Amino acid sequence: MRLPGPALRQVLGETLSELAGKDPKIVVLDGDVGSSTGGAAVETAHPERYLQTGIGEQNMVAMAAGLATVGFVPFITTFACFAVARALDSIRVLVAQPGLPVTIVGGYAGLLTGMTGKTHQIFNDVAIMRSLASMTVIAPADQIETRQVIERLAALDGPAYVQITREPSSAIFDEDYRFEVGRAVTVRHGHDLVLISTGVQTTRVVDAAELLAERGVSAAVLHCPTIKPIDETSLVEAALGAELVVTVEEQSVLGGLGGAVAEVLADKALVPVKRLGIQDCYGESGPNEALLEKYRLSAARVADDVEQLLSTIHSRNEPAIERSRLDDD
Repeated sequence: MRLPGPALRQVLGETLSELAGKDPKIVVLDGDVGSSTGGAAVETAHPERYLQTGIGEQNMVAMAAGLATVGFVPFITTFACFAVARALDSIRVLVAQPGLPVTIVGGYAGLLTGMTGKTHQIFNDVAIMRSLASMTVIAPADQIETRQVIERLAALDGPAYVQITREPSSAIFDEDYRFEVGRAVTVRHGHDLVLISTGVQTTRVVDAAELLAERGVSAAVLHCPTIKPIDETSLVEAALGAELVVTVEEQSVLGGLGGAVAEVLADKALVPVKRLGIQDCYGESGPNEALLEKYRLSAARVADDVEQLLSTIHSRNEPAIERSRLDDD
């Protein structure tokens, strides 16, 4: 297992501060949670370009849209649940429809939001945001990728939503890694099945693949940091010849990465797709490891579930194999 690195929210704040020091057009708008999301780093370094809007997410989006129309590059920082659930209409009408270059940073994304509880957790933000035409949706895995994602989004000509998690994340990439919007990357090769993941969950999926290898199961791992536009070519190439494709996400299994992958492969590759993630329910307060275990997103639980899925497919195929042998006789 890898050692944890810095929290992605810390990397977000540092990267935005550096970018703002180079580009006077970059501004950060915060919804009264800068000390939690990492946005406060910009307030310290560049107070003149840090706009504290208070608990008024819809107004914050409107302000960002207005700034974008006069040449600024706005980044919105707040919790994912507030950005998406409270401000969706403003995002849809004021940012997505006109295609403005506003980046919405959904902090405290996913299951591990400390002890904030179900009111501060949202598991369908990816599903909602990827349903908006013209919206780019990204979930970086570690500190290396997060820095590059923010740098790319500062130059993106259009709206984007990016998930940033609260807790420290172990690194799976080195300094040679290069993130590209819309490109998936194979982080582990294998021949028995393909595991497809996004965001920080990919780090746990890589660990799950290592556990599976110890049990004699060879699993490839495809990391999809960009959920929209998704890398259809890499998905199809990974799925061709695979016995099983399993998506794993720290999101609802309805409409997120799993839905996106199933949509692509239903059209372009005949392979079974199984979706692991939050099973159409709300979250709760609790320690991180306990939550990962309960919702079966820890490396150990993912490995167990994948092994069971593979065993089920093998058992279904056995009767067909036996019938084929009888026919041959």
